[in-house]
Amino acid sequence: MNAIQKISAALSFDIASIPTDLMIGGQWRKGRGGDRLEVIDPSTGARIADVANASIEDAMDAVRAAHEAGPGWAATPPRKRSDILRRCFELMMERRQMLAELISLENGKALSDAQGEVAYAAEFFRWFSEEAVRLNGEIYTAPSGANKIVVEHQPIGVAVLVTPWNFPAAMATRKIAPALAAGCTCVLKPATETPLTAYALAALYAEAGVPDGVVNVVTTGRAGATVSAMLHDPRVRKLSFTGSTEVGRRLLHEAADTVVSCSMELGGNAPFIVFDDADLDKAIEGAMVAKMRNGGEACTAANRFFVQKGILEAFSTRLAERMGAMALGPGYDAATQCGPVINAEALERIDGLVRDAEGRGARTLTGGRRADREGFYFPPTVLCDVPAEASITAEEIFGPIAAIASFETEEEAIARANDTEYGLISYVFTEDLGRAMRVAEKLDSGMVGVNRGLVSDPAAPFGGTKQSGLGREGAHHGIMEFCETKYIAVTW
Repeated sequence: MNAIQKISAALSFDIASIPTDLMIGGQWRKGRGGDRLEVIDPSTGARIADVANASIEDAMDAVRAAHEAGPGWAATPPRKRSDILRRCFELMMERRQMLAELISLENGKALSDAQGEVAYAAEFFRWFSEEAVRLNGEIYTAPSGANKIVVEHQPIGVAVLVTPWNFPAAMATRKIAPALAAGCTCVLKPATETPLTAYALAALYAEAGVPDGVVNVVTTGRAGATVSAMLHDPRVRKLSFTGSTEVGRRLLHEAADTVVSCSMELGGNAPFIVFDDADLDKAIEGAMVAKMRNGGEACTAANRFFVQKGILEAFSTRLAERMGAMALGPGYDAATQCGPVINAEALERIDGLVRDAEGRGARTLTGGRRADREGFYFPPTVLCDVPAEASITAEEIFGPIAAIASFETEEEAIARANDTEYGLISYVFTEDLGRAMRVAEKLDSGMVGVNRGLVSDPAAPFGGTKQSGLGREGAHHGIMEFCETKYIAVTW
């Protein structure tokens, strides 16, 4: 039995049933260039499918389709849009096992994590189905009394959505759902590492009643040139990007040429602060979620652990025991607790970060060496006494590595936590509520988890400060990212 046969035997669906062509204007079509992009299973390194490689002309066709569908979708009654979004939620939940297996297959994450992602991704459709009918405006009297001030929110127009590989369902629905709720049409460009989930969901949207051209999906190996061309098309009025800060900076430069509205969810370097008075059980459970959810391949993953000296050894030892006991294996194997990283390049980068930390004096408590097996595996690793000058403290790890350092005072913990260009999320563990809130207010990040390792929620505003991004996703804030605010002065 070859690799693809073994993979197929482990799944509840036929891989060949997943669409692999571009979705443009409600039609599946080949890329104009005719070439294809391979999709690799990180668990084995085997090719599992190939998808269409869109040209710039294909992308322009997608923009045209979105633009032509725009007026009709914007004029669709909010209740009807709401009903369609609700149906997207229902279909995703009905097919959650298939979608989870597909995510595990092309992404490598543990099946339990993938199941959690599907539920989270679907919830954006339910949440924004409710927001679609509550896009309220305002009316009030001008202070002079001369006129009334009427404020309404209109769809911003065609939106280009660029998503990463680490959450192939959730990063797409977190953008598509509010865009559709607001009355916008869109072109989604998913990551080439994980395109199958995007295409499977595109078919689902059509089944739920999303009209042709409202959601278009294009995969391309020429991402820079293709996205640039779309951003320079005057019909495109919104860019929503999730990815690295480096790429985000370049896209902001591109968007400036035509003053395209931008939402940016960029990198993170999350501090995880544990004070002496923390409940150790809570702190360990929180660390396992904050670090090991999605195998550490998340912008919200705890990157730098700062543990007060009085609890350092106990915390480090117990975290090493928990992480060292995790079962490593293919994501779609139900017994797996930690799957592979996304590709060979990621494996090499993570290995280099660990070698650098060890070379600067860090102690390895568990893991520390790439696994000797097919696929792209690095075992869960705990490093203690990591010096501030180690590269792992400045770079986003994006892997199953916990880097621990100690601190003595509250002020020191805050200063070290804020000593980064990023500001997405922070975690604080203490049983002193006053300290928790005091520290949370001083941390320069868009989100803070207090005695919690998971904060993501479609009902909450997700986003960061500094170079972690612009704008917010989720909550009511998410739909406003896809709206233009119009003021009308009128007298009666």
